[in-house]
Amino acid sequence: MSGIVYALALAGALCAAGATIFIRHGLRGSHVYTGVWINLVVGTVGLWAAVIIMGSLEAVHATGIAFFVAAGLIGTVAGRLLRFISIEQVGASVASAVINLSPFISTGLAILVLGEQVTVPILAGTVVIVLGTILLSASGRHLGFRPRQLTIPFLSAACFGVVAILRKLGLSQTGPVLGFAVNVTTALVAFTVFLVLSGNRRAMLCQRRNLGYFVAAGVAENAGVFLGLMALNLGSVSVVVPLSGVGPLFVLPLSFFFLKGVERLSLRVVLGTVLVVLGVYLVTS
Repeated sequence: MSGIVYALALAGALCAAGATIFIRHGLRGSHVYTGVWINLVVGTVGLWAAVIIMGSLEAVHATGIAFFVAAGLIGTVAGRLLRFISIEQVGASVASAVINLSPFISTGLAILVLGEQVTVPILAGTVVIVLGTILLSASGRHLGFRPRQLTIPFLSAACFGVVAILRKLGLSQTGPVLGFAVNVTTALVAFTVFLVLSGNRRAMLCQRRNLGYFVAAGVAENAGVFLGLMALNLGSVSVVVPLSGVGPLFVLPLSFFFLKGVERLSLRVVLGTVLVVLGVYLVTS
């Protein structure tokens, strides 16, 4: 498998980590719904601009579009909304770590649905990455959140695990730029309808001090997903998803430098990070 697949997946993970930091800052004094909506607006505008510039309207297949519509509802609406709530309730480092359990779901589905061959190093690497993220999440016990609140990032992980399979299926019939544009647009329309019907229209308004953080998060988040999608287009789910899930490895140092007074590092965090690095080595070896 080409090294470009590994590079794209890891670059996507770095973008997602940066988005996590921006989200954490943006949520201080603003509502979760506001952050998610701005995130989707930024993604929709940017991706359709890319579709027009790159002329990606050539190959359009109904089945491929349907997979990306489903991915928009499951991953981009449900997954991202739960991710924002997780970051607000349990913190950036812990949320990022627990959400990283999605490789288990994706790897299992890749075997059952796509018929992919999962080698021993890939499987071992996935297991080690997950063990590392569990250790990272355990370090958050003294941060003041309740154990039951971890169900929120777990649900987000489930959404992201399923959506990786849907996007892989969609890529077999639709290009990554158009496919992801449909994905994010579906999410924006669905979430906007939800805000209107639930009486949360004011969530579409944002204070200036938080707007910059949310826009930056939107750029980083959607760039990260797009890079991961490009990696999926070139590689297998069981390799790309674990690599894309090393975000906690980047979130930790970013939290240390940019979330001082909000996130704390501990020995468990360091050990968990080492396990994540080892898992990445096993997957890519």
